[in-house]
Amino acid sequence: MTPKESAAPPLPGWARELIDAYESGASNQFLVCGNVNDRMLVPGEGRARLADLKSFLLNVLLPRFDVVLSYDLGTGIRVEKGGQIFASWPNQKDSPPLPRAPRQAIELLTHYFRYCANLSRLQRQGIQVACIVLGAELIAPAQQGGTDYDLGAMATLMRDWASEDLLSGHTLATFIVCDNLHDLHPLVANNLRSTPVRIPLPAVEEIGAAFGVLAAESPGVVPGDAAAIDALARQLSGATLGAVERTFRMKAHAKQPLGTDDIVELKKAIVENDSAGLIEFLEPHRTLDNLYGLEHVKEWVRQDIALWRKNDIDALPKGYLVCGPVGTGKTFLVECLAGEAGVPIIKMKNFRDKWVGSTEGNLEKIFRLIRALGRCYVFVDEADQALGRRDASSNDSGLSGRVYSMIAEEMGNSSSRGRVIWILASSRPDLIEVDLKRPGRIDVRIPLFPTATPRESFDLVRTLCRVRGLEIPQAAFAELETALPLLLTPGAAENLAVRVYRVSRTSGQSAVDALRASLKDYRNPVPRDVMETQIRLAVREASDVSFVPACFLDPA
Repeated sequence: MTPKESAAPPLPGWARELIDAYESGASNQFLVCGNVNDRMLVPGEGRARLADLKSFLLNVLLPRFDVVLSYDLGTGIRVEKGGQIFASWPNQKDSPPLPRAPRQAIELLTHYFRYCANLSRLQRQGIQVACIVLGAELIAPAQQGGTDYDLGAMATLMRDWASEDLLSGHTLATFIVCDNLHDLHPLVANNLRSTPVRIPLPAVEEIGAAFGVLAAESPGVVPGDAAAIDALARQLSGATLGAVERTFRMKAHAKQPLGTDDIVELKKAIVENDSAGLIEFLEPHRTLDNLYGLEHVKEWVRQDIALWRKNDIDALPKGYLVCGPVGTGKTFLVECLAGEAGVPIIKMKNFRDKWVGSTEGNLEKIFRLIRALGRCYVFVDEADQALGRRDASSNDSGLSGRVYSMIAEEMGNSSSRGRVIWILASSRPDLIEVDLKRPGRIDVRIPLFPTATPRESFDLVRTLCRVRGLEIPQAAFAELETALPLLLTPGAAENLAVRVYRVSRTSGQSAVDALRASLKDYRNPVPRDVMETQIRLAVREASDVSFVPACFLDPA
């Protein structure tokens, strides 16, 4: 399986891994998953082109094979190469139509592989055969329950392509292509004789090479010099080549250059579209200067950001836990943090699905995107609910335990230090598994608290009223002090400021009078016992005592 000689860009890492496994004799079956529906750089006559994965396999990895077959549910079996050799098979003597139904198709392919292997064993002739099975999760899916003998038979035969001595000792190469291994029948997905090959999102170099190919077709859309193209490719890290090609052609059609001024919005749209709604970008329009108080927290975080910018990652945290009562501004802190660092925030949305294996497949897609983006924050809100539990004894068929295991493994991946920082947010950090909060996954735990004194409550409400054009003088504090509520969160203060604005606009009262009227019957939206419980939890989670105001510390 020697790659075709060409002036095309170097082979991607996954293709080199595949070649090494085949030529060393370690494996002849490859479970190709991940970014399998993307465009690939394929050498052509004179210059490279963008094509699909099947074209890449045919033109780059399999040009020296005598017969190459492919199979998918829509088209059935196709002879991609070596039609005359295949037609000489006695089974095809009268050229019967090739089957499209899965069971018959897999049986025919197996029959042909064994025929070629027997020919080679008899030394009559050696036929190098390769087969590409596309959409394998539709042909041999993870079983949904019950017993399906046809499915079991197909999965057994596909496993035998790699496990049976007759076939594994022959010059046979099979490619089982699917989006996610979790969607594939376990007999195939867990076969120790097969080699999983995960195609990641394209590297910066591949995106730059794709721009070079496309620029030859439509000059003027991207800059002409290599340095500018490299900078543009780095900004689009995390996008698929298909999305890059689509965007380029739209710009070429509109005769508009693709510049750095619109690249941020473009990348956001591309990545969110490619992720099929599993993630979203939070746009950081704020910095830590917009954060009220929390001086010790801001100092600590700014030190981490300074280390990150210097690429001094040994003391850099793998993750943060932001905890505290509801309404204390956990998401706001995350937005300020990302704006200060100047890196994107990826927010994981609802990745859970009702279908068996789909949730795990969704997580695999999210992880591929995160790894490709370079430096970024990964934000998980309501982490106590989203991250699953180690205990899989609930009635979810073990899904919660599998989700927990996958996320824990990804968070603990040492190779991501300095590139990905996880941020978990929760008002119930006690419900997050201890293993997820350990150093090496979450190194810094930041508690957020409501106001502890009337002065803090006054300053908070006054600041939020000023945003709405209502000026409350400092002198008003003395007359309002006894009416000001304690344990006021930014969320509750925001609601109070809106009420003050409404009273002022509807009654014509001054800002001070409107605040006095609004405080008269004010009730904290969070019951006091709930608030106090969540405060105690936040105090207990703090990784540094300087993060906790003295009034909330236990004197003991």
